[in-house]
Amino acid sequence: MTREQKDNLFVLVKSLSKSEKRQFKLYVGRLGVNEDSKFLTLFNILDKLPKYDEATILKKGIVKKQQLSNLKAHLYKQILISLRLNPSHQDIRIQIREQLDFATILYHKGLYKQSLKILDKAKNLAIANEEKNIAYEIVELEKIIESQYITRSLSNRADELTVQAKELSQQNVVASKLSNLSLQLYGLFLKTGYVKNDHEHQIITKYYQDRLPDYDINKLGFREKLWLYKAKLWYSFLTVDFLSCYKFASKWVDLFYDNKDMIVLNPVFFLRGNHYLLEALFYLRQYDKFKETLSKLEVITQEKWFPLDDNIEGLAFLYIYTNKFNLHFIEGSFNEGLPLIDEVLEQLKNYDNRIDEHHVMVFYYKIASMYFGAGDNRGCIQFLEKIISNKSLQMREDLLCFSRILNLVAHYEAGLDYNLDTLIKSTYKFLIKMEDLYEVQKEFIKFLRGLGDIYPHEVKREFTKLHQKLKEFEDDPYQSRAFLYLDIISWLESKIENRPIGDIIRDKFQKNLT
Repeated sequence: MTREQKDNLFVLVKSLSKSEKRQFKLYVGRLGVNEDSKFLTLFNILDKLPKYDEATILKKGIVKKQQLSNLKAHLYKQILISLRLNPSHQDIRIQIREQLDFATILYHKGLYKQSLKILDKAKNLAIANEEKNIAYEIVELEKIIESQYITRSLSNRADELTVQAKELSQQNVVASKLSNLSLQLYGLFLKTGYVKNDHEHQIITKYYQDRLPDYDINKLGFREKLWLYKAKLWYSFLTVDFLSCYKFASKWVDLFYDNKDMIVLNPVFFLRGNHYLLEALFYLRQYDKFKETLSKLEVITQEKWFPLDDNIEGLAFLYIYTNKFNLHFIEGSFNEGLPLIDEVLEQLKNYDNRIDEHHVMVFYYKIASMYFGAGDNRGCIQFLEKIISNKSLQMREDLLCFSRILNLVAHYEAGLDYNLDTLIKSTYKFLIKMEDLYEVQKEFIKFLRGLGDIYPHEVKREFTKLHQKLKEFEDDPYQSRAFLYLDIISWLESKIENRPIGDIIRDKFQKNLT
């Protein structure tokens, strides 16, 4: 499945709200540009088009084909300038950088005193809001100006600025190393998923320890602590230490609750921290804490003070609804969760340009799992096919692997066994390309390959034998993670007891509550 290529300018125009479009036209009017200006005409054409069509634009005769690229680039720039001027986009970072720009202009005019006054205020604002990179830029400009604006206090001022620059530089270096490590570990997780054996565990641990900088937790500010907890969280996820995941995700979220202003300034990190906290609680099957955390997150994102823009709305939807699915999976309430599917699919249309394709595929896997749990195997297969047939995206190997295994199970359950042999062969061919299969996967594939040679009256006995074999892996520190994606144990129990899988999972959930 390939996604339609989108024109960047067209996507930007379509992302504008009514007030932003009105703001843009007012901005153009203030420029004194003729209403028939080519870039404004192009804006109006794009605004009305249902999808990007270069031929339609050229038919309007506003510009020749060889000039269109330049006109589009000019329009793109003017829209961004207009958005920057919009009060709704005037966050602390933009305000600080604007003050730095003003101070730079005053400096070049030789108005040193005025420039230094603005820089001092901007620097204090930057430090107070943990914007230490721009604070360092400001100090560097202060040093340049002080070297030209001679005062009697220059020696003291030089010492003060030198110490400040050194401290900010050291903090920025630590934050940079921690953010690099966090991003690298996240990239490894997306590529390979969890470690599968001691050898992989050792490799990841060495990778992590070699890149973790020395630090004193008491000297770290909000930003450095945030990156530290993120790095530790991803290491914990990779090594399947879900208790540590819970520990560092909790520290991450508590960091925001202890510094509420940072929720407003960094809502994306706040949302992500809550998501990973929920994911750890899901894997630990901590139902009460999971439900409480999800409810608290949903309430706080609806508060008037909570910042909302296109990006944040998309992320809030992604994280809240992903975990609404997970809540039903914990409870085994698959039929009750079916209404979520239409709701999510409708919302995915609205957030088409804001949610990346990887997360769309994760939603599809959850939808497939919901259908499977509810006994709708054809619905399950339909969404798994969207994942399996996607050739344009590099997804986590484990997600691709279990999509194929669940696809086999759903075909078997749906009675679509006329091409089961072909499906098993293609799945096996895909799986053997993976460097290290879980023993669970190997045993399951072996079982499915032998199904054709089993007499109908012997099937239940074979299910029982496989169940006993897989139960041995439930407490294995590496093999048990295979059950995070597909609850094969519960499926086998449903076949042995001749009961719906949803009933099996729901009974286990109720038992754990008591």
